[in-house]
Amino acid sequence: MNEPLLRAKPATINSAEFFARARARLDFEVPPGLVDPHIIPRTGDSGNDRMLEIVAREQPVRPAAVLIPVVDHPEPTVLLTQRSPHLSSHAGQISFPGGKIDATDASPLDAALREACEEVGLKRNFIEPVGYLDLYGTAFGFRILPTVAKVKPGFTLEINEAEVVDAFEVPLAFLMNPENHQIHTKEFRGIDRSYYAMPFAERYIWGATAGILRVLYERIYLS
Repeated sequence: MNEPLLRAKPATINSAEFFARARARLDFEVPPGLVDPHIIPRTGDSGNDRMLEIVAREQPVRPAAVLIPVVDHPEPTVLLTQRSPHLSSHAGQISFPGGKIDATDASPLDAALREACEEVGLKRNFIEPVGYLDLYGTAFGFRILPTVAKVKPGFTLEINEAEVVDAFEVPLAFLMNPENHQIHTKEFRGIDRSYYAMPFAERYIWGATAGILRVLYERIYLS
């Protein structure tokens, strides 16, 4: 199944309004569901919610953090990466900079900033954290806490090819346009579950990355 989602008009807010709304609507309170397996991150899709309940019973919770780096160009972009093909999970997929939260990380924010530096060399002095987005659960047991951040242009990236093979920017306006949000379905143990995809040129953005971008759209553009 491959359907565009057309329930809302394309987003039209400008860069200043985007960051103003993000600052007003997001904060740095860490949700307890990041580490508590009894708290299931709800997605609004009954199949996905059922899948996450099953996963929480069978797998240990794997807390993770990602950075949503919104680059403050006159027309903002989102910095994404393509994961290395040899990785054990999500190999070759389009993703945000990020990874598991280590015991030495002071917070999920600290983990996201560390991973962004390790993966693509994005330095902290270019990053202005704005707040945490909603907790996002995956079929692999990850509980992902995304940090929305405003990134100052002019940075130089250093790709760590052990983790990612490329980094690139996608216009925020494209990602926040619901006409570009496709809904796909797949089966999980007899349960139909949906997921988002946002193909951009030769890049296939899907799964958790597209799902998190959809949550960003709903929080900043719809609420």
